[in-house]
Formats: sequence, C-alpha cells, structure tokens
Amino acid sequence: MVDLLFFGIFALVAVLCAINVVVQTHPISSALSLVGVMASLAVLYLMLGGEFIAMAQIIVYAGAVMVLFVFVIMLLNAGVEVRRGRSWTATILGAPALLGLLGVLACLLARWFPSSPVIKFGDFNGGGPQQIGYALFTEYLLPFEVTSVLILIAILGAVVLARKELD
Repeated sequence: MVDLLFFGIFALVAVLCAINVVVQTHPISSALSLVGVMASLAVLYLMLGGEFIAMAQIIVYAGAVMVLFVFVIMLLNAGVEVRRGRSWTATILGAPALLGLLGVLACLLARWFPSSPVIKFGDFNGGGPQQIGYALFTEYLLPFEVTSVLILIAILGAVVLARKELD
C-alpha cells in the first residue's frame, strides 16, 4: 500500500513538472521543471528495483544533460516569450477535449491490456551495470553512437547560431 502511495505521489510530481515544462514562458524555468521530471523518474526506477538506472538517470540526465541545456539556453540568450491572446475556441473546448481524449485512451488501454500482471516493487534484478553495459555495447551500439553524434551536432548548431547573433 505504501508503494502505491509513493508511486502516485512521484507520478503526479512527474506529470505536473512535465506540464510546467510546456506552460513556462522562460526557458530556464522549463529546464528546471524538466529536472523535476527526471528526478521523479529516477525515484520511480528506484522503486522498481533498478538502482543503477535510477542513479544513471540522476547523474546523466538531471545532471549533465540539464547543465548542457542551461548552458545552451544561456549561450543563446533567450528571453521571455511574447504573450499572445488565446483563442476562445481553445479556451472553451480545450478541457473537455482533453478529458475526452484521456477517456478514450483509458478505454483503449483497458481493452488492449485486460489482465496485466501486477508489478511487485523491488523484484526486478536485471538493471545492474553488467547487463546494461553488455546490452549497450552489443545490441544498442549503433543507436548509442548515433545519439552521441546528434548531441554533438546540436551543440555545434547552438554555437553557430549564437555566434551569428554576436556578429
């Protein structure tokens, strides 16, 4: 029962922080909300028994990647977004359309997965460094390298964009 309570709390924190990432007008505030999402996900991984994945989530994503995001935001010198008026159709139909979509998704998930096994927290034992390292450098080597090249290209693109503004 306590596991379910903690799961609900951290899942709610993750969802609220994710909504805040999209709603915020200042990029630094969005990046800090993304750190909240990453930390909540790390706690959920920890509850499932993946201690290594949880620590990697904190160190790599909430630490290094978010520092990189903040560095790029500061380098680009992005200011506050300009507010525009909202359309009345989005204001009136937005919440009911969202609730309808969530209802349809819940019905589809209940139909597709009628008798899912119950997750027992702490029973997972395949998330150690040896299993992850073996899978990363054998089966997932190409996606790992492609991701690192894409991150390098994104950094270079941000530097080029910032340099053109200075000149």
